[in-house]
Amino acid sequence: MSTGAPKIVVERVSKTYEPDVLALTEVGLALAENSFTCLLGPSGCGKSTLLNVIAGFVEPTTGRVLVDGREVTGPGADRGVVFQEYALFPWRTAAENVEFGPMIQGLPRAERRGVAERYLALVGLAEHGAKYPAELSGGMKQRVAIARALANHPSVLLMDEPFGALDAQTREVMQEELLRIWQQERKTVVFVTHSISEAVFLADRIVVMGTRPGRIKEVADVALEHPRERSSPGFVALERTLKSLVREEVARLGIA
Repeated sequence: MSTGAPKIVVERVSKTYEPDVLALTEVGLALAENSFTCLLGPSGCGKSTLLNVIAGFVEPTTGRVLVDGREVTGPGADRGVVFQEYALFPWRTAAENVEFGPMIQGLPRAERRGVAERYLALVGLAEHGAKYPAELSGGMKQRVAIARALANHPSVLLMDEPFGALDAQTREVMQEELLRIWQQERKTVVFVTHSISEAVFLADRIVVMGTRPGRIKEVADVALEHPRERSSPGFVALERTLKSLVREEVARLGIA
């Protein structure tokens, strides 16, 4: 990939589900390498569908997605995915969950243990590798899920409302931790959220999705420096602008 070329290109992607449900229409995006993009909007605007198309879980009806100039035709090791549901294997320890991808790839036991140790340390769980998911809090489970995604060394990290099930305090802590990991690992992140505050806190670009049909309503570049103060005038002003855009789409949902 040449210098300055987009990491992810979404070319006129539309997706229709049976019977005649238009989830996405003519979506186009170009995302830079190492960027942090939030997909923001109300339920039903196609955020998760778009993420799943990029992940390769959903095939677009028309259009295509390119990652590093190669067309996405299915899931790939270059794209790690973290869901709202932790999706951990309950019979495996935290370390064994993180080791799963490297094990499937055929890494020797000693190497995959080293990978698990590295990424558990990265997410702040170095002392918890021997615990099973049932012994972990919600925030800790999501940290394991992030470590598991990173253990496959993806260049793109796709996150579908990963903090949506957490309490408010834990959610803010996890947002701060994710930024630390992103700044250290320099992945290209695409993050789905309903939370305007979360989007402004995390992203350097916010894609506001419109609904009926799912489309891009507006793209906002975030010029605020990290770390961001939620009460700062710039933060509050951007929140207000985004809230107005999202409310317009919520109102559209209520009309039909």
